[in-house]
This record gives sequence, structure tokens and C-alpha cells, in this order.
Amino acid sequence: MLRLACTTVLLFVLRLVLALPWFQVLPAVVIFFLGTGGWDSLRVFMKTIGRDLHAAVVLLKVKLNVKRHLHERNTIPKIFAESVQKYGDKTALIFEGTGERWSFRQLDEYSNRVANLLHERGFREGDVVALFMENRSQYVGLWLGMAKMGIEAALINFNLRLEALVHCVNISNAKAVVFGSELTDAMCEVHSSMGKSVKLFCSGDWDPKRVPEGTECLEPLLQAAPTHKPSQPQRGFTDRLFYIYTSGTTGMPKAAIVVHSRYYRMAALVYYGFRMRSEDVLYDCLPLYHSAGNIVGVGQCLIHGMTVVIKKKFSASKFWEDCIKYNCTIVQYIGEICRYLLNQPVRDVEQRHRVRMALGNGLRQSIWEEFMQRFNVPQIAEFYGATECNCSLGNFDNKTGACGFNSRILPFVYPIRLVRVNEETMELIRGPDGVCIPCGPGEPGQLVGRIIQNDPLRRFDGYVNQSATSKKIAQSVFKKGDSAYLSGDVLVMDEFGYMYFRDRTGDTFRWKGENVSTTEVEGTLSRLLDMKDVVVYGVEVPGAEGKAGMAAIADPDHTTDLGRFSRELEKALPPYARPVFLRFLPEVNKTGTYKFQKTELRRDGFDPTVVSDKLYFLDCTKGCYVELDAKLHHSIASGKQKV
Repeated sequence: MLRLACTTVLLFVLRLVLALPWFQVLPAVVIFFLGTGGWDSLRVFMKTIGRDLHAAVVLLKVKLNVKRHLHERNTIPKIFAESVQKYGDKTALIFEGTGERWSFRQLDEYSNRVANLLHERGFREGDVVALFMENRSQYVGLWLGMAKMGIEAALINFNLRLEALVHCVNISNAKAVVFGSELTDAMCEVHSSMGKSVKLFCSGDWDPKRVPEGTECLEPLLQAAPTHKPSQPQRGFTDRLFYIYTSGTTGMPKAAIVVHSRYYRMAALVYYGFRMRSEDVLYDCLPLYHSAGNIVGVGQCLIHGMTVVIKKKFSASKFWEDCIKYNCTIVQYIGEICRYLLNQPVRDVEQRHRVRMALGNGLRQSIWEEFMQRFNVPQIAEFYGATECNCSLGNFDNKTGACGFNSRILPFVYPIRLVRVNEETMELIRGPDGVCIPCGPGEPGQLVGRIIQNDPLRRFDGYVNQSATSKKIAQSVFKKGDSAYLSGDVLVMDEFGYMYFRDRTGDTFRWKGENVSTTEVEGTLSRLLDMKDVVVYGVEVPGAEGKAGMAAIADPDHTTDLGRFSRELEKALPPYARPVFLRFLPEVNKTGTYKFQKTELRRDGFDPTVVSDKLYFLDCTKGCYVELDAKLHHSIASGKQKV
């Protein structure tokens, strides 16, 4: 009786979500039950009915909210205005660095000052202003104020320097850069390359002798700006909000377009999917130039009235003390953060917090349960997603190791799929009809999501660069003539539809919580090494999340000055993009089209008993490369040597 009731409710919800008539829904269920699975299908149904029903309700709720926001032509600032009206003097943001607390009303007034100041200075709807600063409450107020005027913020990674920094400013067509005083040196290095028309504003401790010529101090300008609500332009829910940069296979960072509906969708699916509450206090130690920190984290404040604690920089030693101090109930993580916390000495403070949920992605299955037990965190809210993707996943029921799921009962409710790829070239494998071949349980494949451009939940907004956008779209994936977003990631699904992250395809790997473009690093290293052939790839390090960067350098005469090379690397690349390992070899193999062959190099790794070439390791304690021998390799593999 219970099963029949659950089935009836599920079908009703699914009909609402899909707007399908009963004669289409019913055959799908019958086929599922009477198909080749037989009793196995019934077992899957009973195992997943509760999970799928919850997901269907979440999808329905978000879809109805999106429909309302579309109809009312709402934007994130307008939705935030509802939060201000509802929560008023409640604490919205806490900046851990100073302990400063902003209420919803104060955040609203600050963002109004930003909007009115920019309007006075001649900025208008559709203009772009780059934001280049470390985490703080003002960061949120700045881009939110820009959005109130229809000005689009370009959120630039504060680790970037020189060419990459100039590139990110230039491709966004930014008319101004607001930078933190802590990044003054970085701006001094590049301001002459950005053109005299780009205005500069400095936020923070002001030293007019150190900043580039023509820079204005932001704080007194904002102090003098009016706090009244600006006259907002006629922006809609699918208009551009800001840009988030993501590393890809095209070399330099790509500016992913985030529209208002995408911001809402990402924050809302997490909120409803993981059963969050407005009274929760969320600890956000992730960079605000990333979607995880700024959308999944801060979005809970702006949209759902949650208090968010912003941390300037993650600290493993102070993590749990901060959670106790601010009464946090939810913490954000990336896989590396969990490992760093587990590497800390055991302390009583670990058990005295009120954290009920850890929200993030990249938590290894091998440390999943250890993390929950040691730190007494009841729920791991693991999800899969990217700033620009339309195939996000969520592990709503705490399944160990899974990054999400898709229904095995009615998979077409959420049109995503794992499709077969060539493991060497990562090219899509197609059937005789030209359509991609779906993967079965246990078979790894690339995750794809069907693109329906007039549906805010299924659309793909792409990048500023149209060529980069085209490379992420494939045709005839689910059926002939359709189009789908290519995630670039390999996942594997079990019999119940749970998805597990397997690998990252293409010329990108993840290290220290960042996506690293091998093409970009190769170009930089080659320039530093007088245009020598350089191949960059990721290698697995036992016990470490992601893959560490390794560079194979063609240098038959061993002329490279490693000391000078190390010093120049510090200026040219952020820490996470610097190769951890170097391999010097006579030449690198290339294909007939002059592409580097990386498969064998990846397979060899950094083991000196396997590789006959000279190997070096970036010793962070010494700040230089040291020769990698069998003893050092053992120390790295055993976890004694920090990577």
C-alpha cells in the first residue's frame, strides 16, 4: 500500500515537472518494471523511490520559482531586496578577518552607494568592471551594487599575475578595475598593459605613493555617495550578472557567463536539495571569485536570508574554532580542505561545534567516513557542478563517495547522461545512427547535459569567447539533431543511479582546489625556458586530492638554470599552477599534427625506478627544485614529505 502511494505521488510530481500526459508517463513506468531487469528493477525502485521523490519535489519547486522570476522580470538584486525587507537587521555577512558584521540593511545600503557612485562616474548598463581583491564583505557589496545598475562584474582570480591578469581584464572589455590594496604590486606590474582608458579604484589601506598613477581611493568616494535605492535598469532574469573565470583547454582562463537565473538556480537547488534553513549559519572559506564561494555560499545569504561567515583565507588550524565562535551549522569545503583538516592534530575543539552539514565537492571516498566520524559531522552534502554547466548533481541522501545521482526509474526527468568516450583521445563514441552511446552501470563515461536554451534550468550560456563556447557543445548526443553540453569529466554510475567522479578529460587537471590549464602552463614554461618544448600534465600523488602538475621538458644538454627558473615561476604562475615535478628528457613525442603525446608520460608518473630521465621535485619548504631520488619518492608516496 505504501509503495503504491509513493508511486502515485511520484508520478503526479513528475507529470507536473515534465508536463507530460499520463499516456507517456505510464508506459515508461511499465517498461521499467517489465523490462529486462525484472525483479532487479523492482529492487532498484524500492531503494530509490524516496530519493527520487525528494529530487522531483526540489526540481518542481525550483522550476516554479524560476517561472515566477521570469514572469516578474526579477534579478538577483530584486530577489535580495525581498530578503532585506524580510530580514532587515539580521546579520547577513560576518567577515572573520575583522569580526565586522553587516546586517541585510547595511549590505543593501553599501551596494546602493556602489551603484550610485558608478552611475555618477558615467558607468551604464552593460558596462563591465573587473573586481580583483581578496575575500571580504565589501567584495559582495561591490558586485551586488554593480548588478543594481546592470553593470557586469568580472570576478578575477586574485592569484593571477602578469599576462594572465591582463588577459582576464582585456577579454572582459572592462572599463575599470576595482582592486584590493593587498594586490597593489600585482596591479603596478600590469596597469600599463591595460590601456589608459581603464579606470582604477583601490579598496583598503590607501598609499597614493604605491598605487598606479591615476588610481582613486574607493572608500571616501563611497562614503560620500548617496544610500538611496538607485533607479534600476530593465534587466531580466536571463540577462548577464557577472563573469567567473575558468581554466580550460584553450590556454588562458575563459570568462564564463553567469546570468541571474543561473545564479538563482545554483543556489536554490543546493538550498532545497540539502534541506537548508534560513536560520543556518554558513562558514565560507572558499574564494569569492569562484562559483562555490560566491554562488553556492553567498547565494544562501542573498536569496534565502542565511547568515554567511566569510573567511579571508582557509586555515586548517583555526577552522573549528571559527565554527564555534560564530555558531556555524554548515561549512563549505573542497576535497583538499577535508584532507588538510584530517592532517591536523586531534583536539577537543573538533567536537564542540554545532556543524550539522559539510557542503562541497571533491571529498575522496577513502576519507569520507573518517571525516564524518572524527569531526562529528552528520551529513556530507557533496555535489557536482561547474560555473557554466547545465548538468549539476547533488548527493541529497548522504551516499558515501557519490557526487550525485540520476533516477533509474525515469531518467528523462533530468536530461543528463554518461556517454562512451575513447579513453585515449576522450572523443565521443557514436553508434551507427550517429548518436552517442549511453553508458550502463559500472561503465565510465563523460557526463553530458541536454541543452534547451529557452529553459533556464537547461540552458548553456557559455563564455565571452564564442569559439570556447562552441567547443563545449556536441550535436546529436541524446537523439539526432539535438545539442548537449560536454562537461569534460568522466564519471561512473552504479545500479541505483549514484554517480562517482572518475577523472577530468582534456588538457585540464585539478590541484589545490583549482582547475589548471596545461596549455596555459606549457606556454608560460616554454617562454621562461627560451621556447623549449614543454609538456604539462597531472599525475596522481598517494593521499593527495586531484593531480599534481608535472612538466616534461626537452633539454638534451641540461642547460636549464633551476634556481632562476624557480624564481621566475613565482612571478609568472600562481602557486597551484606551478609544476610540482619536472622531468628532463632529450625530446618529447608529437603526433602528426604536432600535438604532444601525454599518455605514456602520465603513465610513467614521477617514480625514479620507472623513469630513467632526470626528475626534480618542488620542495615548498626550500622554495626550489631538488633532485628526486628513490628515497625522496618514498617519502612523498608515504605522505611524510608535503606536496
